[in-house]
Amino acid sequence: MTTLKHQAASGVKWSTVSQVSRQGTMLLTTIILARLLTPSDFGLVGMAMVVIGFIEMFKDLGTSAAIIQKKEIPESLLSSIFWVNAGFGILSMAVLFFGAPLGGLFFHEHLVIPILRVLSFGFFISCISILQKAILERSLAFHTLAKIEITAVACGSVTGVGLALLGARVWSLVFQSLTTVLVTTILLWLSSPWKPKWVFYWQEVRSISSYSLNLVGFKIFNYFARNMDYLLIGRYLGALELGYYTLAYRILLFPLQNISGVVVRVMFPVYSSIQDDNLRFSRAYLKVAATIALITLPMMMGVFALARPFVLSVFGEQWRPVILLIMILAPIGMIQSVGTTVGAIYLAKGRTDWMFRWGIVAGLFLMIAFVIGLHWGIMGVAAAYAIASLILFYPSFAIPFTLIDLQFKHLLRVLYRPLANSLIMFASIIALRAMLPTILSNVTVFCLLILSGIIIYCATSWINNRKQINELWNLSGLARKD
Repeated sequence: MTTLKHQAASGVKWSTVSQVSRQGTMLLTTIILARLLTPSDFGLVGMAMVVIGFIEMFKDLGTSAAIIQKKEIPESLLSSIFWVNAGFGILSMAVLFFGAPLGGLFFHEHLVIPILRVLSFGFFISCISILQKAILERSLAFHTLAKIEITAVACGSVTGVGLALLGARVWSLVFQSLTTVLVTTILLWLSSPWKPKWVFYWQEVRSISSYSLNLVGFKIFNYFARNMDYLLIGRYLGALELGYYTLAYRILLFPLQNISGVVVRVMFPVYSSIQDDNLRFSRAYLKVAATIALITLPMMMGVFALARPFVLSVFGEQWRPVILLIMILAPIGMIQSVGTTVGAIYLAKGRTDWMFRWGIVAGLFLMIAFVIGLHWGIMGVAAAYAIASLILFYPSFAIPFTLIDLQFKHLLRVLYRPLANSLIMFASIIALRAMLPTILSNVTVFCLLILSGIIIYCATSWINNRKQINELWNLSGLARKD
């Protein structure tokens, strides 16, 4: 158990290093590109990414998750899956390249067509390294993955900013993405000890088909649920409005990608190793949820309170409409930062069929909400998203909790202290902002308030949530020993 805990702590450490470095680089790159490019440029790529995101779900057919979850993996299965992934990579590339005009027709934007065709080459490139990445994750070799991911994002950012400075406009965003994919694949092949053999056994592929296809089914519905807002805004409101919404949503995703995503990525193989021990599983899950909440809840509460000075000082006046969007979407960030952790329960327990069924229900509910909200523009879509997320909050946890014999009230017990401290911090920031002189610049106000918020939250947490802080400190201590 100690060894597993140490491996998990090390994995979280290296995943955090990777994610913070990558997202920090991407945030800095986004800020620079937001100054060099227009909202319409971001909107065009946002339209293309909706199409890319849909096809991308099929590129591994859920095989990488199956490899991580499976207790024993024969060499014949790995090689067979590799060739399936490579074949689907070629097929996806061809479908996107020749089907690009349909994307342009849907969005009424001719420029979307060449953008999609260039990005289509990324599918084959990424598909031939899926297994290498899954094997490294299964073995908890996150130190190797961290180096690969940081290098790839840095190369992509340099490419994007360089092209933007040369006047490439929207193509700087396109080649930023393509460069990141290419460098990632090259480094995964160089770093992974496993290489495919010229063998293929259909029976081996069929042995994981139920698990994988249910996961793909969930991803399809989840994709439409999570991207229906992009589809509707891009189709009916245009590239400018989608550009505003895209930037706000990227800020919303920051805690999900940098904190929740990091922990869940590591804990999936850890949970898989203890999948038959529900008591140990539920205890581990609650510790993970508490740790995530300790960081993400005050972060999202701070984003809500500081939306105006943050947007105006970081992105500039042209992005002012994003302020209200961020304030509406911030509560969603709080919910999803913890809610995204339940996916690992379904995967580790091998119940992707449950995951698929719940995905259909939740997905349909979200899509209906987006359609209703569209009548009030991008603000209506964002508000509909927030309301629907609140309604789905309880069942999204209660259903997977039955798989590990965990009661919902136990989750609330570990969340209420971080939430209470975040509310105290929020009230303090609002009060301090009202007392600051109006002559101060947005940058000064933002820096003063964010520093004050951090101090207040840390102080209140130390007073009434010391147990969770000590657990986080002990976890970081294990990581430092790695």
